[in-house]
Amino acid sequence: MSILIRVDDKFIPLYRVMWVAATPHFCGEEDCTREGYYEIRLEQGESVWANLAERDEMSNRLELWQGGLGPPDEEPGENLW
Repeated sequence: MSILIRVDDKFIPLYRVMWVAATPHFCGEEDCTREGYYEIRLEQGESVWANLAERDEMSNRLELWQGGLGPPDEEPGENLW
């Protein structure tokens, strides 16, 4: 599996991704060209914009790259300070 993933026309290294939007962008501005796209925030305040398929692929690749979270080791509320 490659460390790079293509979003729009860019190859993005997975390690640069900070977060992936769960909902599509909507700002209501008349001249907005990003409505309906999902923001993928990169380090240093940069963003790329993905369609739904690209967003889902990014999420899946990040999970695979990090090995997935798996089940929690303890029940919520246990071992709190």
